[in-house]
Amino acid sequence: MPFTIIRQNITKMKVDAVVNSANTNLQMGGGVCGAIFKSAGVQQLQAACNALAPIKTGEAVITPGFNLHAKYIIHAAGPVYRHWSIEQNEALLRAAYLSALQLAVEHNCQSIAFPLISSGIYGYPQDAALQIASSVIQAFIADHELDVYLVVFDKVAFIMSKHLFGEVTSYINEHYVQEYQAQHPRLFDPERTLPDRDQSPRARAIKSQGKKFEREQESLPFDIDDLVNNLDKSFSARLLHLIDAKGKTDTEVYKGANIDRRLFSKIRSESYTPSKKTVLALAISLGLTLSETHDLLQRAGYALSHSRKFDVIVEYFIISGKHNIFEINEVLFEYGEPLLGS
Repeated sequence: MPFTIIRQNITKMKVDAVVNSANTNLQMGGGVCGAIFKSAGVQQLQAACNALAPIKTGEAVITPGFNLHAKYIIHAAGPVYRHWSIEQNEALLRAAYLSALQLAVEHNCQSIAFPLISSGIYGYPQDAALQIASSVIQAFIADHELDVYLVVFDKVAFIMSKHLFGEVTSYINEHYVQEYQAQHPRLFDPERTLPDRDQSPRARAIKSQGKKFEREQESLPFDIDDLVNNLDKSFSARLLHLIDAKGKTDTEVYKGANIDRRLFSKIRSESYTPSKKTVLALAISLGLTLSETHDLLQRAGYALSHSRKFDVIVEYFIISGKHNIFEINEVLFEYGEPLLGS
C-alpha cells in the first residue's frame, strides 16, 4: 500500500496498471497520452478505446496494456482547468483519480502508476493538482492494499508548497553541517578552539554535557559480561511497546509509515532489522518525539546526523510535530533524497 512519488517515464513502469490522462473521446493525444499510445501500440489501443468512447469528465475506463509492461491501461478523463470554476475543477479531478483507483481494485491490481492528471495541456495548476492527487490517493490506500506511484517525468513538473519549502530550507541552512562547513571552513579548523565566551549558549551547554558524560564513564566499572547480560530491549520489542503505548493498531502504524504489510510482519520478528528510512517512517507514523526517535533508531543501530540532508529534513518534521509522511516525502523528493517507507 505504499504511495511513492517517482521521477520516471510512465511507459516504463512495471506495475499492474498505468493511468492515461485521457480526453473524453479516448483519442490519442499529446504528452503522456501520446507516449502511452505509442508504447502500447497505436492501432490496437485506439481500437480498444473506440469501443468504450465516449466517457464523461471524471470517469475512467480500462483496456489491456498491450505492449506496455503493465497488464492494464486505465483511461481517466480529468477536467480542463477553468479559473472561474475552481470547486467544480477539483471535484472532477478527484473523481478521475477515484474512478481509476476503484477500477484497479476491481481488476485485482496490486500496483498502479498515475501521471499528474490534467496538469499538462489541460492547464491545471501543478501545485493544486499535486495536492488533490495526494489527498485522494492517501484516503484511498487507508482502506485498500494497493501500491500507488505518482510518476513525474521531470522535476520541473513538481512544485511544492512555497511556505513549507521556505521553512524546510531555513532549517537545513541552520543545521546541515556539511553545507555550513563548506561556506565557513575557518570555523571548523581542528587546531582552533574558541573560548567559551565566544560560543553560543547552546554550544556551551553541549560541551558541558559532553564533559559530564566523560566523567560518568570514567567512574563506571567496565565489565563486559555485565554489558552483554543487560542489553536494552531489541528494536522489535521496543516497537511493539510503542505501538501499545500510543494506542495504535498494527494496520494504523504500517499504513501511516507508508510501508507494505509484508514488510511490517518481518519487522515484528526479532531476527529482522529494517533500514534506517523504514525506522524513521515508523517513528513518524507513531508520532514520536525527537528523543523517542533517537532511542528507536539506536536500537536498530542507527543515528540521526546533521551531516546528512535527509536526516535534517526528517528531523525538522519531527521537531515541528508534523507527522504526515506523504508531506515529508514531497519535500524529500524535491531535494532529491530517498523517500520514507517501502
